[in-house]
Amino acid sequence: MRNQVLGVVLAILVAVGLVVLYSAAFIVNQTQQALVLRFGEPQAPITTPGLHWKVPFIDSVVYLDNRTLDLEMPSQEVIASDQKRLVVDAFARYRITNPLRFYQAVGTVEAANSRLATVLSSALRRVLGESTFISVVRDDREGLMRRIAEQVNREATGFGITVVDVRIRRADLPEANSKAVFQRMQTERQREAADIRAQGNEAAQRLRARAERQATVIVAEASSKGEQLRGEGDAERNQIFAEAFGRDPEFFTFYRSMQAYEASMKSADTRLLLSPDSSFFRYFQNPVGAGKPAAAN
Repeated sequence: MRNQVLGVVLAILVAVGLVVLYSAAFIVNQTQQALVLRFGEPQAPITTPGLHWKVPFIDSVVYLDNRTLDLEMPSQEVIASDQKRLVVDAFARYRITNPLRFYQAVGTVEAANSRLATVLSSALRRVLGESTFISVVRDDREGLMRRIAEQVNREATGFGITVVDVRIRRADLPEANSKAVFQRMQTERQREAADIRAQGNEAAQRLRARAERQATVIVAEASSKGEQLRGEGDAERNQIFAEAFGRDPEFFTFYRSMQAYEASMKSADTRLLLSPDSSFFRYFQNPVGAGKPAAAN
């Protein structure tokens, strides 16, 4: 009986020991850091991963992320030093470097994001408000982001946070301004296109006029040359006819009469009112052409 009681007591002691041991042990992962709270008061932070111990039922453990955390900022309007309105979309990357101060200042990552967003928004307005639109959009963007990160870091140190990076993802004109700028650019491009078309039409008209003038000159020169050649040909033909007439007048008279018959008796184009005994028809009456010679055409 006594042995049974001792066995039960021993089992209870072992169970209690296991529970106490389980409650006293905790594990910190590589992506975490821990803060032990004793009666609500934070103790020294634990940053090394592995198995650690605490006072059971008295201490509690708060785990904090050891990785780089993201802070996404909503788009906001900022007025540059040249009074240009900008829509800025920025984000930040930060790490919890002082767990004790972080827990005392903000407590949770959500609260830290809220506080840090306010700080980042103020730094954005302050730095970009001192810069021109061209500097933000094109000339000095990298330098501006570095200045913003420095200012945010100075204030984030009080939260136990170190800002790793601040980036401006987008910096554009507001939608209404963008539409106005787009319409102005479109109008300018349309005017440039109209000017280019007008210059092209003018050049085309000049080329067309030059080509027509050259064509007229070429046609005129060709016509002149053709008339000259035709005159030379007619003169040479008349000379040949004259020489032929001088060699054989009767044959030449016969040949010219045959040409006159051919020219005057075309089908559907003959209108003659002549006497049958006219000298024009002498070769019809006499093959040797006796009588008056036919008039040359």
